[in-house]
Amino acid sequence: MKHLIISIFICCIVTSVAHAQHDAIAPTDEFNITGAVKHTLKFSLKNLLTFHQDSLGDLVIKNKRGEDKSTAKNMKGVLLKTILDSAHVYTEKPKELSEYIITLIASDNYKNVYSWNELFNTEIGNHVYIITEMDGKPITEMPDRILVLSLSDFNSGRRHLKGLATITIKKID
Repeated sequence: MKHLIISIFICCIVTSVAHAQHDAIAPTDEFNITGAVKHTLKFSLKNLLTFHQDSLGDLVIKNKRGEDKSTAKNMKGVLLKTILDSAHVYTEKPKELSEYIITLIASDNYKNVYSWNELFNTEIGNHVYIITEMDGKPITEMPDRILVLSLSDFNSGRRHLKGLATITIKKID
């Protein structure tokens, strides 16, 4: 009986560790911008750090129910729309930009979607950042790199995207 209890205990531990490893999101060291752009762009951590970085202070990350989940402290970041500007989106008529969506895809295939107008024609676009420093660690040492946060969301955990791998820009049908 003692061996059975020990075996069950070990099985529970192994299962818990496997679930924890499965839930971990692989950090990324680069991301691509694809879709309706003149050329696919690849951004490394080094490339990202050539852009202007804003000091962002602290942010309480809230889950979908509005409950405090964690606090990101002493952040710095690059505005997402600054990076998107460098991609040179292809469109025949500027008013067609209202029909474009930007999809951020993480290494675990989690996705966040923004409209072009949301990022470039509302205050929200002034608060969506690729985080380059957090909790006293530069991006190269951040376990959640490449991290994208929307600082103006009420429940920021919903668009808390870790491991950015791809940004796709496309016109909706």
